[in-house]
Amino acid sequence: MWLVRAGRGGEFVEDFLARGVVAFDASDLGPLDGTVTKDELLRRYATLFPNEKEGSRASWASQLYRLVREVAVGDDVACADRERRRYLLGKVVSAYEWLPDDAGRNGQARRVRWTHEVARDGLSVATRNTLGSTLTVFRIHADAAKELLAAAVPLGTTPEKPPPTPTPRTDDPDLGLISDETFHRAGELIEDRLNALTWQEMQELVAGLLRAMGFRTTVSAAGPDRGVDVMASPDGLGLQEPRIFVEVKHRTQPMGAKEVRAFLGGRRKGDRCLYVSTGGFTKDAHYEAERADVPMTLVALPRLRELFVSLYDKLDSETRALVPLRLLYWPAG
Repeated sequence: MWLVRAGRGGEFVEDFLARGVVAFDASDLGPLDGTVTKDELLRRYATLFPNEKEGSRASWASQLYRLVREVAVGDDVACADRERRRYLLGKVVSAYEWLPDDAGRNGQARRVRWTHEVARDGLSVATRNTLGSTLTVFRIHADAAKELLAAAVPLGTTPEKPPPTPTPRTDDPDLGLISDETFHRAGELIEDRLNALTWQEMQELVAGLLRAMGFRTTVSAAGPDRGVDVMASPDGLGLQEPRIFVEVKHRTQPMGAKEVRAFLGGRRKGDRCLYVSTGGFTKDAHYEAERADVPMTLVALPRLRELFVSLYDKLDSETRALVPLRLLYWPAG
């Protein structure tokens, strides 16, 4: 079973139902040969949309390829009707065809015989989340497909208000697992974005974090910096304590005790040291920091991500722009 989305927010679902199709809005490509390859689709997208990201073009090509080449006659297909909180179910009854609507949209199509519908509120939490992928065309997991078919009723026979599935408890193990996976993946993605910064951008980001904590900062210019990449203090001049000396190493290798000792050289009473390493630190480096005569904190990439997220609302616009984030609301519990 496949799920094919009817545009953003399901805007074309009535058109799909009326015309008896599922379609992909890639009409700019024009009619395709039913034996088109993924490489050919990539070339067409690159020609038509040269300014789009390569990853975006690859995603479009992969999903269109599924509709044209991988979906087979006789396959089950589902389409989400978000406004009416239901899924339409049908059978694919044709090979690929060029069938644009009256406005010239959704031309890349397969004919479908729509026969059934399923109330979304009657589905399990696991199936609802499986069907929540943002992809336009994707294969539905076998367990979710089985549940959809079992809950299907003929089109037009769904009660106006089907009995809803009880709201999951906050201690529901399935909901907890989904929550853990979602936030874990979000953290990984943010770390990937941070790690993709240049070393100059990384210095600016660390300086921005310190400003969000109430300090004024000075970032060293490119070139020899005598082991100090960022200087922070209450007055910005280093005349008031605490004076925070920051070293930023944006590398894949972990920093060791030797690098920590070199950074500590010349520090005196009243100084504070912050060592940021996206490659992490060795065990000996942590030991060296703990026994240092001046307070010293080591920050690897996971801790840097935590600081960035927790201080995001307080960051200035320049620092936010380095790794823009969007707020995600999740049910409490």
